[in-house]
Amino acid sequence: MTLPSDQAEAVRTLVESADPGAVWAVGGPEGPHHGSGGAQSPPTPPDGVTPAPADRAAPARDPRGTPVPAPALDVGGLTAVLALWPAVGALVDEGTLSLHTPLTAYGEAAAAGTPAGTTAHHLLTHPGGTAALTRLVEHLAESPLADLAAVRVWHPLGMTGTGFVAGTLRAPLTDLVRFLRSLLHPADGPTAAPRPFTDAWTAQSLRIRTGELTPARGLLWQPAPHGAWTHHGPEEPGPALWVSPRHRRWAVLLPTGTSGGAPLRSAFREAVFAPAAPAPGGGSGPRAGAVPRA
Repeated sequence: MTLPSDQAEAVRTLVESADPGAVWAVGGPEGPHHGSGGAQSPPTPPDGVTPAPADRAAPARDPRGTPVPAPALDVGGLTAVLALWPAVGALVDEGTLSLHTPLTAYGEAAAAGTPAGTTAHHLLTHPGGTAALTRLVEHLAESPLADLAAVRVWHPLGMTGTGFVAGTLRAPLTDLVRFLRSLLHPADGPTAAPRPFTDAWTAQSLRIRTGELTPARGLLWQPAPHGAWTHHGPEEPGPALWVSPRHRRWAVLLPTGTSGGAPLRSAFREAVFAPAAPAPGGGSGPRAGAVPRA
């Protein structure tokens, strides 16, 4: 679902007034609709002209016409969802890993340091489970997570600028867009994007898996208001991703730290996903989370 222009302007105003250097984008299965820098929506093509896919737009070029690589941004706070989550999904889809099987079934090395009876499902639904989950994935795949993610996740999705640099995951905004688009694409059909994980894994992950316990969690994703699901860095401020199958919309925000973190994150989410309030006399009023231009 395309973000209306007035709603997009409210999002832009919000971010520019709170954190002018923040990188952000909002879009759907077809690509980005609005955002900062190269993620802004492309111009409308003339009648009868088929637009190029949004993530294959012509790259920026220097004065000599040489393509300029998109800057790789620090997305270390998103490692769990950009690398670990799809890697687990690939192992589950191929039958190598069962979420509810005790880790001891995979060998002592896989279960080391975890309480008796711990399963992959436990690790996926608890904030502190990523270290043990990484060890499990590397044990089953017989490969470091960095290599596994590059071969089985990032390269198939075309995320050629994503990788670990000095131990920190870095990725350009264009790669984050590719990842988020893939969550909303069907696994088959003429518009399908290549994916290392299935619709079933995404559906399993984007639903409450913790019963009545709080906070509610999916599989390395957390529910957010207005039908969205989120994953964000543990530190504030930090990068955050959202996806909403209901709205057919995704969003990404990479703050610089000048905004205070969580307040901008919450306001950004509201501006992108909250329904517009009816204005007196018809039309739509200001969106939740929007702030007036200073």
